[in-house]
Amino acid sequence: MDQDLTRAETHFAFGRNWAEYAAKITEAEVREAEAGLSRLLGGERLDGKRFLDIGSGSGVHSLAALRLGAREVVAVDIDADSVATTRAVLSRFAPDGVYRIERKSVFDLDPTEWGTFDVVYSWGVLHHTGDLDRALACAARMVAPEGLLVVALYRRIWMDPFWRWEKRWYAQASPVAQARARWVYVTLFRLGLRLTGRRFADYVAAYRGKRGMDYYHDVHDWLGGWPYESISPGEVSARMARLHFTPIRVFARHGRFWGRDPGIFGSGCDEYVYRKI
Repeated sequence: MDQDLTRAETHFAFGRNWAEYAAKITEAEVREAEAGLSRLLGGERLDGKRFLDIGSGSGVHSLAALRLGAREVVAVDIDADSVATTRAVLSRFAPDGVYRIERKSVFDLDPTEWGTFDVVYSWGVLHHTGDLDRALACAARMVAPEGLLVVALYRRIWMDPFWRWEKRWYAQASPVAQARARWVYVTLFRLGLRLTGRRFADYVAAYRGKRGMDYYHDVHDWLGGWPYESISPGEVSARMARLHFTPIRVFARHGRFWGRDPGIFGSGCDEYVYRKI
């Protein structure tokens, strides 16, 4: 009998990775997270708005929302370690902020219980839920009329079948096997950069500018990201139209090979900002 991939026990332990990353967060990472969120919002602030962070991870983007003026932030995650990490980060950096942190699946969110939100944010999360279509619908129903749904989703790539196999293996592998897999991945990535005339050290140094993230923690996150789904911008557009949302901003990269990336080193996230009609 197939596993129910929407259940937390079938998922990769993302929370442990975020706990390690959160211990290294400084004001520099927080500022980069603010800049990344502000870019998605079109440079607008969140003054007076309610903000829901689905899959809060380290909590740094819940913190960014508070720094951008949100009057209330609600952060949820299915992973107990992520919930604890989010609580620790917000307590450390925003002790006077108005926020609520809960361990909860996107599938259990209910607008009759919590109300709706001006901004619902879920970066790199819904494709790990085990049912991307239903997760999108559940996130969308938490958006207030004229509110925004801000999501980042893995773009569809040619190597999806390989990465789906790899992630299922990695999530169940021993720590030693995982460390070896990371070494192979980083070594091949270094070689790829060298062949294109780029320096690995420069790439890693600049990586923090990507929403305040850390390269090595993101490698572990990528290799272990099970369950795994991907989606094309056209598919997102069709599904959001059915949910009565209209696009505001889309940051999508289209591959050079018939519109799709090979995905040799994985799939990046396309970013979408939709308004509820």
